Amino acid sequence: MKKGIHPENYRLVAFKDMSNGDTFITRSTANTREEIEIEGEKYPLVKLEISNTSHPFYTGKMKLVDTAGRVDKFKNRYKKHYENRK
Repeated sequence: MKKGIHPENYRLVAFKDMSNGDTFITRSTANTREEIEIEGEKYPLVKLEISNTSHPFYTGKMKLVDTAGRVDKFKNRYKKHYENRK
């Protein structure tokens, strides 16, 4: 391993999923100005929009996309161009 290429400032940091409020603590070098207190200890806080506890792939709650409705909207919008090609 090369010396001098890895950060030296690893510390415990709290990451908070803002969509569901789930918080986990891990070692990181992420810079932040906010702090959070968990079980009497203060940790730097990094806010996340989505994490494995709220992402549809991990939760199994996938959103269904109405592809048929999108195709119909497209065809209606470009009906003139679509008919001229036939």
